[in-house]
Amino acid sequence: MPNARDWDCVLGEHIEVAQQMRDAAPVLDAIADAMIRCLRAGNRMYVFGNGGSAADAQHIAGELLGRFKLERRALPVMALTTDSSSLTAIANDLDFTQVFARQLEGLLQAGDVVWAISTSGNSPNVLAAIRFARARQAVVIGFAGRSGGQMTDGCDHLFRVPHDASDRIQEGHELAYHYLCERVEAALAG
Repeated sequence: MPNARDWDCVLGEHIEVAQQMRDAAPVLDAIADAMIRCLRAGNRMYVFGNGGSAADAQHIAGELLGRFKLERRALPVMALTTDSSSLTAIANDLDFTQVFARQLEGLLQAGDVVWAISTSGNSPNVLAAIRFARARQAVVIGFAGRSGGQMTDGCDHLFRVPHDASDRIQEGHELAYHYLCERVEAALAG
C-alpha cells in the first residue's frame, strides 16, 4: 500500500501550481469581460460539471446569485447540477450524457454564458452541453486541466490549470473563479 505524502510535499505542489498560474491573467480577464458583457446585457449564465466540479459550479452560482464581497443586485447565474429530479429523469429517460445539454435546451438563449468545468476536459456530458451551447450561439467558457482535453476546440475562452491531478486542478480552479467573481461583482455593483 503506498504511503501518503507529507504536508510539506502537498503544500509545495500546490504553491508550485499557483506560481505557474501567474501568466493566466489575460485569459481570466477575457473571461471576466465576457461574463460582465453577458450580465450587463440582461443575459444569464449557466455553470456545470461533475463531482467536485459540480460542487464548484454550485459554489460559483452561490457567489454570483447571492453575494461574494459587495452589496449588489442578484446576478442571474444558475448551476445546472442542483435539480436532482431533473438530473435523474434526464439520465434515466434519455441518457446521462444529456443531463446538461437537455437543461440548456430548455433555458439557453443566444448571448448567454455557459461555463463548463471538467478537470480532464473530456467528460461526455460536459462536451455535449458545449456543443449544444455553441449551436445556440452562447459564449462558452471552459475550465480544465493542463491539456484542456476535448474542451479545447469547443470553448470561446479556456482556462487551464497547469497540472494533471484533479485535486491540484480543482484548487487552481477555485483560485481563478474567486478572482472572476471579484471582477464581475466589482463591475456590476452600484
